[in-house]
Amino acid sequence: MTAMTSTPDLAPADPATLRKPAHAPQKGSLRKQEGSLHKLSRKAPGKTSRHPYRAALSTARARTGLVLVGAVVLAGLLAPLLAGHGPTDQSALSLAGVGTPGHPLGTDDLGRDLLSRVLYGIRADLGIIAIAVPVGAALGCLFALAAAAHPVLDTVVQRIFDLILAFPGLILALAVTAILGPGRLPVVLVIALAEIPAFGRLLRGGILVQREREYVTAARVGGSSGPRVLVRHILPNAADPLIVQIAVSLTVAVFIEGAMSFLGVGVRPPEPTLGSVLSQSMPYLAQAPHFAAGPLITVTALVLGLSLIAEALNREVRR
Repeated sequence: MTAMTSTPDLAPADPATLRKPAHAPQKGSLRKQEGSLHKLSRKAPGKTSRHPYRAALSTARARTGLVLVGAVVLAGLLAPLLAGHGPTDQSALSLAGVGTPGHPLGTDDLGRDLLSRVLYGIRADLGIIAIAVPVGAALGCLFALAAAAHPVLDTVVQRIFDLILAFPGLILALAVTAILGPGRLPVVLVIALAEIPAFGRLLRGGILVQREREYVTAARVGGSSGPRVLVRHILPNAADPLIVQIAVSLTVAVFIEGAMSFLGVGVRPPEPTLGSVLSQSMPYLAQAPHFAAGPLITVTALVLGLSLIAEALNREVRR
């Protein structure tokens, strides 16, 4: 007699269960993954601090620079309150020495108060630089974004940068002044033109480097569009060196404005700038050295302060 073996009865499988994947993606998981990728991309260069530049600006070198720049800027902003005279008011005290009553820094060859002229000169320089550097930075960044969009545009933009750099700074200043005449506008244009290639090439190089990063490739594989990858992932990391370039460009702008005013192709007299006051003091260096001391010390403090800040920021970026 053959032994009968029985098998346990199997319940029929639920069709809905068979169709349901073992690990179904939860609602909103793709959005969370994209957010995590964005956070990862912000850490791509290896910065561990949420505010990396705060640590850079807290060093002794950077604090010294901030104090110097802050003192000069504050003096310029408070010029109407600190100056005891108007910048063009004349008196009978020609080339009065330091400590003359009513004229702490003395007077120039026309009897104008030197303290007032230096303070208002700072104010004029700050106004020019505050317009010229942002304009140059904005145009340079726009050119860089255009270059990153298409290889043909990249070639055109690079030739534009080469054309700007082909002109020495002095020749460019003289050419612009010859067309527009002396004044504030030519100075702003010369400074802005000089800064366009610096910002444009720096941002373009950063974009090209960040394009090859793994987090950018992951974002593209994840379905992010080109503009979204550029704005959300590439630009935040490529823009870090621009912070340093701003401090460097401010220093260059001080030199350009001072040189143009010194040569007489800048702001029209009698409006004072640091460069024009220094230029007017040249014939009287032996007779009245205090004439040149005010603008010279001010320019030195401003340039030194900006250089210290730029160096501190550059060390942070290179980490």
